[in-house]
Amino acid sequence: MSDLVAIGYRDVATADMARDRILGLQREGLISLSDAVIVEARHDGSIKLHQLRGGPGRGAAGGAMWGGLIGLLFFAPLFGMAVGAAGGALTGKLADTGVDDAFMRDVGARLQPGSAALFLLVDQMTEDKVLAAMAPYHFEGTLLRTSLSAEAEQHLLDAAAAARAAAG
Repeated sequence: MSDLVAIGYRDVATADMARDRILGLQREGLISLSDAVIVEARHDGSIKLHQLRGGPGRGAAGGAMWGGLIGLLFFAPLFGMAVGAAGGALTGKLADTGVDDAFMRDVGARLQPGSAALFLLVDQMTEDKVLAAMAPYHFEGTLLRTSLSAEAEQHLLDAAAAARAAAG
């Protein structure tokens, strides 16, 4: 089961740097994520979701590939690619994986204009190593929401404070 963690930042650039660092830690095998989305509260009152991967585009590419391969069997690869791309784009648009968009927009509406939040759907992580790796960057995030138990959330906050103190 995945754990949801939402961290608030002063601006979208800081949230983006934090997400990039987390993705680097994922490549190192220290954390495994199902989703990582930045929610931006714009000055005009709108909320923008900066998704990690786009559903329709990714679905269209996959559908075109499979449609082309299947089309080769029937000597109509271009037709197969077109049908596959359209079907893949529709499937990608309808399949909302990861953190619920409506929930993220609801939390984003409570952010100060110009600020941002990073939503992480964490499958597993080596907590002490991830927190230690994030501490030197001084992202100064604030834990907004989590699906962790109260005890696990306090442990995470204590470990983050200790990692910041050791790095500072």
